[in-house]
Amino acid sequence: MLSVALGAHDLADIRFAVSPLWEAVASLRVVKNPEFFPAHQPWLRQVRPRLSTLDWRIFADLVPVPTTVIPSFVCAPPVTSQPTLELELAALVATPPEAVRAGLDELPGPRPARLAALYDDPAAGLARLADVIAGYADAALAPYWPRMRTLLEREVLVGAGVMAAQGVRGLLNRIDPHVSWADGVLRVDHLTRAGATDLAGRGLLLVPSVFAGSRVWSNLTEPATQPVLRYAARGVGTLWERSTVPASEALARVLGRTRAILLHELAVPAATTELAQRCGLSPGTVSHHLTVLRDAGLVGTHRVGRFLRYARTSSAEALLAGAGPV
Repeated sequence: MLSVALGAHDLADIRFAVSPLWEAVASLRVVKNPEFFPAHQPWLRQVRPRLSTLDWRIFADLVPVPTTVIPSFVCAPPVTSQPTLELELAALVATPPEAVRAGLDELPGPRPARLAALYDDPAAGLARLADVIAGYADAALAPYWPRMRTLLEREVLVGAGVMAAQGVRGLLNRIDPHVSWADGVLRVDHLTRAGATDLAGRGLLLVPSVFAGSRVWSNLTEPATQPVLRYAARGVGTLWERSTVPASEALARVLGRTRAILLHELAVPAATTELAQRCGLSPGTVSHHLTVLRDAGLVGTHRVGRFLRYARTSSAEALLAGAGPV
């Protein structure tokens, strides 16, 4: 058990962030050790053929299985609440050489030739690594990122709502079964970390994750860096599922088949581009039909950062429940 002292400054500086780079790093554990991640098997079946055409071995070398340590420079704390992968990779490339070598020294076992080259020439090696991660993410995450981002942003909104209603105590005691907070101390049940530490006013960054797995991940024992706690977002088990129940024929006769399908797909709030991909329609067509549904009071919108999400209203839920599938 790791006991972490949180002072007033730490509690006042609790923030949320989403990290596409961390998701790329964590997803490697699924690819390398799939039997431990049954919920992600549908994703893995789809991405394996795409990954087979890439050389991502240097990236895989940095995430050993079983995973007792991941070098800090591979997934540094995100500097904004919603960084792009490009922004995080730019930070990766700018890692000081001494930090790269210190991170590589933490890895167990003999050092593969690829990591030895990174150790000898961190600047060139990091540029190569960033290109490899970008290619991996393009194949493994990009097709699913809109839906992943929606789930992660929803987790952030729920967490913010809990903090507003129940305070910091309610938030920290809800995040994960392996995390609890009482009497100024955050207790984290780590697989590989134990002892006591103090955040010393550096605050705490909470990062919900799709690929975190059943345990939490943190850098809370590392001094002089932004403390981060990464934990599994709720609803990950249904992320790769898609309902096979068709839109009601009766509802389609009233609204039109496309609008009925869009309402059906909005069981989870989504953006226009994501709906277009899932339904095989152009973004312009989807936008037109969503506008009609919004004007009819069946769809509402909410903005998360730069992104606009559509969601069914209570009227739409009642309409769908009354129509039912045929």
